[in-house]
Amino acid sequence: MSGFSTARQKMVDGQVRTNDVTDRRVLDAMLTVPREAFVPAARQALSYLDLDLDVSEGAAKRFLIKPALTGKLLQAAEIGEVDNVLVVGCATGYLAALSAKLARQITATECDSALAAKAKAAFTSLGLANIACRAAACPEGDPSAAPYDVIILNGAAEVLPEALLGQLKEGGRLVGVSAESKPPRAMLVTRTHGEFGHRTLFDAAAPVLPGLERAPAFVF
Repeated sequence: MSGFSTARQKMVDGQVRTNDVTDRRVLDAMLTVPREAFVPAARQALSYLDLDLDVSEGAAKRFLIKPALTGKLLQAAEIGEVDNVLVVGCATGYLAALSAKLARQITATECDSALAAKAKAAFTSLGLANIACRAAACPEGDPSAAPYDVIILNGAAEVLPEALLGQLKEGGRLVGVSAESKPPRAMLVTRTHGEFGHRTLFDAAAPVLPGLERAPAFVF
């Protein structure tokens, strides 16, 4: 077993399983998809650490969220084999690649066009043909492939734009970290009869996605 393969196994056993991720399909995906393939070469040694991993190369910071949180969000999303899934703010694409092991079709968006290109290259190198990736602002989603059974945020949101909610299929669900108040928490949003229900899942923290920040309040 290679060094990265050993580290991947330790990540799943020591970080993911121990955080109550028991879904066999999610665990298998995390054991299969090489996280290092989505990390710049200079930082690949950090690929399996318990941290939000900076994968940006420009001024704007972009991250792969912690492995344990990644697994817990995927488990909460309950992605089915025939589902159509949107991953918002995919960065270099790790969460989207995991989702591709679980669903029929993935659409991934990323506001940084250079990172979107890296994500596409990684998907191609891993033979993941069921992912479409495009450069787009996080609040926009991708209406062209909507409606979605599942929408997953690869980070936190201080606001949740109507455009994303509007792209959920009836009976669909959105999962991500809500930082609208403190402490931040993972949330599940479901659409039923055109109405949206919100349920708190667990305390969680993640970097806020670009475009999903709260507007600064006016002060004198």
